[in-house]
Amino acid sequence: MTRPAVAPTMTTPSNAPSSTQRLLSLDVVRGITIAFMIMVNNNGGPGSWAFMNHAQWNGLTPTDLVFPTFVFVVGVSVVFAFGARLARGASRAQLAKHTIQRAAILILLGIVVNSFPFFALAHMRFYGVLQRIGVCYLVVGLFYLWDQRVWTKAMALVGALIGYWILVRWVPVPGAGMPGRDVPFMDMSQNLVSWIDRHIFPYHLYLYPPDHNVRDPEGLLSDLPAIGTALMGVLTGLWLRSRRTVSTKTLGLAAGCVASLAIGYLWSLEFPLNKNMWTSSFVLVAGGYSLALLTFAFWTIEQMNWRKGWTWVWLVFGSNAIAAYMFSELVPGILYNLPSSGPGRPSSVVQFLMHTFGHIPYPGWAAFAYSVSFTAFCFIPVWILYRKKIFLKV
Repeated sequence: MTRPAVAPTMTTPSNAPSSTQRLLSLDVVRGITIAFMIMVNNNGGPGSWAFMNHAQWNGLTPTDLVFPTFVFVVGVSVVFAFGARLARGASRAQLAKHTIQRAAILILLGIVVNSFPFFALAHMRFYGVLQRIGVCYLVVGLFYLWDQRVWTKAMALVGALIGYWILVRWVPVPGAGMPGRDVPFMDMSQNLVSWIDRHIFPYHLYLYPPDHNVRDPEGLLSDLPAIGTALMGVLTGLWLRSRRTVSTKTLGLAAGCVASLAIGYLWSLEFPLNKNMWTSSFVLVAGGYSLALLTFAFWTIEQMNWRKGWTWVWLVFGSNAIAAYMFSELVPGILYNLPSSGPGRPSSVVQFLMHTFGHIPYPGWAAFAYSVSFTAFCFIPVWILYRKKIFLKV
């Protein structure tokens, strides 16, 4: 438990009031993202509104944007954190070692989250949200340490997205055939991504046998385009650390947002938007919306200097994002298995709470009230940590 080693900073031109200042907008975006992630992961059940749920397969909802936004923020943060530590004298070898250690801890924490509270080895899920964050952080972190040029990151991004499209579209699925000819392109279970996962961890996936739809939304091959999402963040971080004016940076973020959305939606006509498979078009569209959120935060906070009041809640959440996520994932595991006493009551505390909120006449509002209340509950421990200036770092 320690204060973060590096606070995000923004380099400004020499004629600006100061040479560096805290990039508060990035902290706010991280806080908004983790708060909404907690809400949609605890959305109140089947009565919740459509936008509080993932798309079943092809398509896009606001919920589908949460995870890629967090991965995008990881990429931006790598540039600021690593750049500042290198400037303060840390060696590349030290940072590489720390990157590997942190990625390993994130992966292990992800397995704990997936398995809590029973840790049933027979079906223990090895893929997951924190695992994907760890993989993306490891790859882009080491890449940034090795080479900090913009064009190499851009080429890697293009290579990851086009390469993934070629693999999914043009490589035959063993036992099924060529996508689009022998088996429907982007079939829910007969695709190369799911085939690979079934042969690596057949009984350790999000959906495993005897489920007819055997797959995992954070599988191995789809890490490739997810790394592309993190690379978009790295490119954004390099832009924000450049010695341009704040207004020019805002315009650049907005232009990147429009370009990413336009190319992504155009590509989706051939390669559908799909969060489960993290398609290349999804990377660009989700990245475009991440840029839209960052553009708004950057303009209001860094350019217009609107820093007081509305930013506080998001700064508290963003200061301990991993701790907030871990708390929000572990507590339901306890409450789902904690019996609710009394005759006629639902069997668990979570079911009892949902039943209580269900007295609100409209199901959507009942589910939303539960979601907001649970997120507010998760705010309490991170607020205590924030007050005590304790910031959990892996």
